[in-house]
Amino acid sequence: MHLLRLTLAGLGLCLTLLPSSLAAQRNQPFRIQALDAETGRGVPLVEFTTVNHLRFVTDSQGFIALDEPDLTGRDIYFQIRSHGYEYPADGFGYRGKRLRVTPGESAELNLKRINIAERLYRVTGAGIYRDSVLVGDEVLLQQMLLNAQVVGQDSVLTALYHGRLYWFWGDTNRPGYPLGNFHVPGATSLPPGRGGLPPDRGVNLEYFMAPDGFAKPTAALPGAGPTWLHGLTVLRDAHGGERMFASSMKVKNQLEVYRRGLVEWDDDGHEWRQAVEVPLDAPLYPAGHPVETVAEGVSRVSFAQPFPLTRAPSSPEEFLNVSTYEAFTCLQEGTTLRDGRIDRDPAGAVVYSWKKNTPPVGPLDQAQLVERTLLASHEGLIQLRDASTGSAVLAHAGTTYWNDHRRRWILIAVQWGGSSFLGEVWYSEAETPLGPWAYAVKIVTHDKYSFYNPKHHPLFDEEGGRRIYFEGTYATTFSGNTEPTPRYDYNQIMYRLDLDDARLALPVPIYRTAVGKAAATELRPRPAGVRTPASGQWQGSPVAQFNSISFFAPERPAPGLVPVYLIAGPGKTVKLSLKPAGDHANEQPVFYVVPQDAREPPPATVPLNVFRLKSGGLDYSASADERTDGADREPSPLGRVWKTPWAP
Repeated sequence: MHLLRLTLAGLGLCLTLLPSSLAAQRNQPFRIQALDAETGRGVPLVEFTTVNHLRFVTDSQGFIALDEPDLTGRDIYFQIRSHGYEYPADGFGYRGKRLRVTPGESAELNLKRINIAERLYRVTGAGIYRDSVLVGDEVLLQQMLLNAQVVGQDSVLTALYHGRLYWFWGDTNRPGYPLGNFHVPGATSLPPGRGGLPPDRGVNLEYFMAPDGFAKPTAALPGAGPTWLHGLTVLRDAHGGERMFASSMKVKNQLEVYRRGLVEWDDDGHEWRQAVEVPLDAPLYPAGHPVETVAEGVSRVSFAQPFPLTRAPSSPEEFLNVSTYEAFTCLQEGTTLRDGRIDRDPAGAVVYSWKKNTPPVGPLDQAQLVERTLLASHEGLIQLRDASTGSAVLAHAGTTYWNDHRRRWILIAVQWGGSSFLGEVWYSEAETPLGPWAYAVKIVTHDKYSFYNPKHHPLFDEEGGRRIYFEGTYATTFSGNTEPTPRYDYNQIMYRLDLDDARLALPVPIYRTAVGKAAATELRPRPAGVRTPASGQWQGSPVAQFNSISFFAPERPAPGLVPVYLIAGPGKTVKLSLKPAGDHANEQPVFYVVPQDAREPPPATVPLNVFRLKSGGLDYSASADERTDGADREPSPLGRVWKTPWAP
């Protein structure tokens, strides 16, 4: 009996000690870090999945703190996958790694980045640096685990106001109940270089708080249903003071807008106040992200969604009067998209111009007008397409801003459709905010996941705009994916893009000065622009102006391209050559082409044909049509270039 009691007592002691022993082990988790093979930086949002479907996701520094008792001390195979990154496949095609899970030990795994843009960190939500904390790594973010009880936030708006960055979001989730904040929570942060974190390390958000500790509503406007904002804009009044405005929407049945207005920020109450009501049928109002534009010496606020086709006066009084707004449109003034009445000159050419009381024609609208045969495909203002395949890219939402480094206007936009619905992000450039918008390159891809409403942050730009930052909403909402990523879903994720990346060497317009001819002296890119839209050159029909484009070709070097030089030809003529003149070895190329004998040229390219004129000079054309002026085609094209999308 005493022996039995002793045995049971010993057993009880063991049972008491066993959890403590396991807890001690779990305080020293096995540390996994997924690294970008190119940069050596930790990669967020990398999934490690076991054979029995346990899924672990790296935090914003690429860490997983693994403390599963049933995995400890064993060899565990992890399938490794991540949007826009990949781990090498083995002989059976499996992409993964077997790791010995040992408490206190670590493993680092390099992933190849497929995306051109680099994923940096999650901006919103819970557990942003959860695993970094558990493994004891340094974290600079003040609220690294849970900030203002926010676990999910939709679509960001930002503006610099009174020296701070103001941030506002759409519908926001909380941990305590499935229904959260549907009336525009907000926060502020110090800008980088002025007390804020470096943009590659995160954003210290200071939310406007409710008494219960949750992010408070800042736009509890009258009416049932959620409140959404657009067009966050800061203007200066007649006394030089800053005032902040936005357009508001009341929504029912998920996406049905039943009331619009313009709101102004109340500095004292930290909330939005209704300024004016906007009729539902008003064709123009602030929609998208604002950008300052200057035309004919007048500064205005343009709204990009993602192209800046709507503009408003920059004084607060006129801004609040939407009847003063204008759209750059091909519709007849005072008509609607449903009317479909295209403005044409006596010769039948489409007339694009700034018009009041008329809606803009965005990419989706343009596609519908083409489908209705009211507009020919080549007559559209926006001709965005994949620079590799030539396939059309239907831009949905995004931003357009001037970039000092590229000396061009740059576009970050998500694609409508694509390999993942609202999950493919594209980059493009143009000389003016109105275009010519033609060729683009994909910079972010997702596997059946959405990444909608991307927003470039110009205030985060580094090295004179060489490196830019943008974020978007990572969500299953429109993707058809039924497996949301824990902690990441319905939150904002930040990316960085190096504009010197050779993969961004896009084809640019190569102009000719005489319609129908492309003499070598005229074939060159237009000089890099200054920060004015020069919109006067697009008055009337921009299609007529775009017809002065002979073809498109890159103006900077990249793998798979060869330079083209302008050299002296017979007599007083000049010609294009793949080699510089003998005594001008340091001469700069005028543009670059794909070699004619390239084994796998981009499908979007066509031969740049060379024609010998009767005068002895040379002419160049990307058209395959035979000439009617007696010019003879040379047997060998100069190389391969990109056709102009505005050619009939």
